[in-house]
Amino acid sequence: MKPTILIVEDEARMRHLLELSLGEEGYSTQSVENAESGLKRIEAGPVDLVLSDLKLSAMSGLELLESARRLRPDLPFIVMTAYGSVESAVEAMKAGASDYVLKPFSFDEMKLRIRRALDLRRLHQENRDLREALGKRYDLPGIVAQSPKMQEALGMVERVAQTNSTVLICGESGVGKDLVARAIHQRSRRSRGPFVKINSTAIPENLLESELFGYEKGAFTGAATSKPGKFELADGGTLFLDEIGDVPPPVQVKLLRVLQEREFERLGGTRTVKVDVRLVAATNRDLRAALEDGTFREDLYYRLNVVPINLPPLREHKEDIPALAEMFLRKFSESSGKKIGDISPAAMERLTRFHWPGNVRELENVIERAVALSQGGALEPADILIDEPAQKSAGAPTGAFLPEGATLEQWEDEMIREAMRRAGGNKSQAARLLGLSRNALRYRLSKLGFAVEPEE
Repeated sequence: MKPTILIVEDEARMRHLLELSLGEEGYSTQSVENAESGLKRIEAGPVDLVLSDLKLSAMSGLELLESARRLRPDLPFIVMTAYGSVESAVEAMKAGASDYVLKPFSFDEMKLRIRRALDLRRLHQENRDLREALGKRYDLPGIVAQSPKMQEALGMVERVAQTNSTVLICGESGVGKDLVARAIHQRSRRSRGPFVKINSTAIPENLLESELFGYEKGAFTGAATSKPGKFELADGGTLFLDEIGDVPPPVQVKLLRVLQEREFERLGGTRTVKVDVRLVAATNRDLRAALEDGTFREDLYYRLNVVPINLPPLREHKEDIPALAEMFLRKFSESSGKKIGDISPAAMERLTRFHWPGNVRELENVIERAVALSQGGALEPADILIDEPAQKSAGAPTGAFLPEGATLEQWEDEMIREAMRRAGGNKSQAARLLGLSRNALRYRLSKLGFAVEPEE
């Protein structure tokens, strides 16, 4: 049976058009002209999704949403609003709305949003069932996940892969966000389409827009020919946008439009390009903090954060370290032609005792180095070269909280200088090392007297 959709709209013509359009799609519809009647229908049931205008007489659509969530916390709720009321739509998303649609809209777009909201509801229900299914385990190629935390993450991957929902993968650098993004693509109905990856921090800010959306001939100096962007190249497949938190504000605006309308214009062009792309984004930043400091758009955040997948740092699932280490040992033994078949118990203890600030990527590098240096048939503690001072600093307190004679401001300034030294002067890389946005780093660098070029 098709789900039942409750339409709450005070304009009779729009109400009728929605009934016809959704009825043709096979949905069962119920329609009311005000929020009070809508709330009574929700109480009476059955209703599988609510589609409501925000601007209603007496009780508003936002008040209806809040009341409905008290009755049915899992009930999908899509709000409709005029272009001038995006702020109200964002407020509705904060209150628990599944999605919002800007008027005027196409009915094809509305049907797509409804399907996504219902798919997401089913996904959450299946995830609850997963937690109840004792002993259920997931296995994805190239990903070690024996621990409960990683099993939960892989369970989300399996379920979200079958939908077209936007996914936001969160986790520290080196936890394997790119592997998870690729697994989502390979498990999806888009697996035969392209998987296109782009790292926003690896591309200068003034070139990121043209990389994502392409450009027309003559759009800027050096544009001798037209070039499609990553969105066009990913048409019919998946676009993985890594480090989404570092995308500059002008590009965030165009990203929001693509997510809402599935269309854009190339740089320097006037022709509208329509694409069918599933976006998987990843970040090692706290995007909620970025919302607070104004470096990330609130409406884009809620568009991206449809299905969040949080990958834990390696120190929180150390039970996976032995299997990870053995996997990397096999990989590098084969590639180097060495016959190293084991890791001694003492060497394994050394690996599991370390806190791994660089996560799985750091563990992989340590095993690769150990294989290269080892002269025996098994890795021994002497082969495991780890930065022990880093381990000490992250463990028990050693007395002084700051270096002797240093103030907090001096220590912070020195950390910024050290990050710039390690990054070879690359501001984007230094910002990642420090966990700062590029704008925040530029501000601190200017205070320290570094030459900071103006934003383009």
